[in-house]
Amino acid sequence: MVKFSDNGVDSVEPVNNTGHGGGFDNNSTCSDPTSNAEEPQGFMPITVKGHKESVYAVAMNDVGTVLVSGGTEKALRVWDPRTGTKSMKLRGHSDNIRALALDESGRKCLSGSSDSIIRLWDLGQQRCVHSYAVHTDSVWALAANSSFTCVYSGGRDASVCATNLNSRESSLVCSGKHPVLSLAPNGDNWLWVASSECAVQKWSIKSKAQKSSSFLAGSVPCTRATMCTEGSPLIPISTEPACVIPVNPQIVRHTVLNDRRHILTKDMAGVVKLWEITKGEMKVNYGDISFEDKEKELFEMVSVPAWFTADSRLGCLSIHLDSPQCFAAEMYAADAQVPGASEELKINLGHETLRGLFSHWLACREKKTESSPDGNEDTQNNCNIGEEKVMASNSPVKGRSSLPVCSAFDFSSAYPPSIITEGSEGGTWRRKIIDLSGTEDEKELPAWCLDALLHGKFSTKESTKCSFHLHPYEGTTVQVQTQGKLTAPRVLRIHKVITYVHERIVLDKLLVDSNTDSLGTSASNNFQPETLNVKDSRPSTRYWHEKTGFNIDILCNNQVLRPDMTLATVRQYIWKKSDDLQLHFRITLEEK
Repeated sequence: MVKFSDNGVDSVEPVNNTGHGGGFDNNSTCSDPTSNAEEPQGFMPITVKGHKESVYAVAMNDVGTVLVSGGTEKALRVWDPRTGTKSMKLRGHSDNIRALALDESGRKCLSGSSDSIIRLWDLGQQRCVHSYAVHTDSVWALAANSSFTCVYSGGRDASVCATNLNSRESSLVCSGKHPVLSLAPNGDNWLWVASSECAVQKWSIKSKAQKSSSFLAGSVPCTRATMCTEGSPLIPISTEPACVIPVNPQIVRHTVLNDRRHILTKDMAGVVKLWEITKGEMKVNYGDISFEDKEKELFEMVSVPAWFTADSRLGCLSIHLDSPQCFAAEMYAADAQVPGASEELKINLGHETLRGLFSHWLACREKKTESSPDGNEDTQNNCNIGEEKVMASNSPVKGRSSLPVCSAFDFSSAYPPSIITEGSEGGTWRRKIIDLSGTEDEKELPAWCLDALLHGKFSTKESTKCSFHLHPYEGTTVQVQTQGKLTAPRVLRIHKVITYVHERIVLDKLLVDSNTDSLGTSASNNFQPETLNVKDSRPSTRYWHEKTGFNIDILCNNQVLRPDMTLATVRQYIWKKSDDLQLHFRITLEEK
């Protein structure tokens, strides 16, 4: 895999063994994968710098001596891709340059722009020699025949034209309803057309000598004149494609749901789907429905820290995990259906997702170690991480890192996602998770990823704790005086606070009052609210709950909280302030 841009790639031009890419980081990049085939870490490209704005199009001649790029600067830049130096800068378009094509010698260049003009440039003379106005809107795609005497063009007006560069005669090849994105000639008789219609179509470009299908290309859009008489509409060379290859509709819209485990998407066909990213699978296909209505329907009043970023610029979902942000969210293991997990065990969403993604790698690695004669095959293959050293296989793995992956983070082997990453010593690579053999050099993985996978070590960017105060609600039947600040995990649910109140306040109060035969004369001396650590360790909890018949409510801003709410949810949606959370408990007798 070759990395062309840090901020999205808009154009890639493959020539022989060399690839050239342009993107939104204002750079054009050249790379020859075969020149570095022995390096497993990836291929280090050459970056040509000079663009001040985004690059939308690149083109190179067959021998790889001339590279042309263009974008939002409305100018063409010509480079020597072997050295990365700029040769010239050409101006003429009045809007963004969206498409480029170079001839075999690298002397002639065609450019298509959002100004709807196609320009022919002589790079030797460093000037525009012809302009062709054949489209009524932006030109997004260009392709020339082998002799560079005819150019095929398409764009936002959903039409494809073939224009003779010498006679300026242009023919309408085909016309549709969707913008044309890319063109590829197949000999002298056929043209492959890719549009936003979620299909690739093969069209005939052999003229049927229909006079009304041709017109003369003007120099500016408003002067386009047709060769047909009486202003009759243009007739395309072909009315139906000879072949259609359907493709999966690309995702054009997405939103991350509040639980930070599901994403709602909409593709170009209007189909809305729900994805579970911690398993890498599609959960529900809702069909062609309103995206906004389904988003409102799936809204949940829950608060989970953002532990990943998502984008759909490639037409599919891409999830980005970066340390330490990816370790910012926790959940109780019981909520993730972890078998045999205690009620208090918490798991980190980012860590568990990494374990799920690399489960095949870890399993292969373990088998390799077991098959080694001394069980310590990789002891000499160490990787420096900061000031520490991570042993390849002889370091003990503690905590959940050595346990099987739970079902909530089990990625499908039938439809495995791909991992795209950059190693600790540079070099970007891409591989499906089932293609990892366990023999990869540790330098191919980021240091923080190795630490989390092999040792269960990771740091969080923000605190996973929440501080709050717990006071009796005004008018509470059982009056108890409390003071101090409590600290608990952000994921702690309100029913845990109810249990805490029942154990530490109500029961202590009743135990004291059973000796004094009074229900309001003595406060509990055992209530020391420093750290909230609820464990159902008192055998008398259920007994007192059944015998006393107390109702315990937890309130915030005079609103009774649902037992399944977390402290983070209450803070974000109910409390809505930056200072410590203020909770109140209300204890009342049940009516019998």
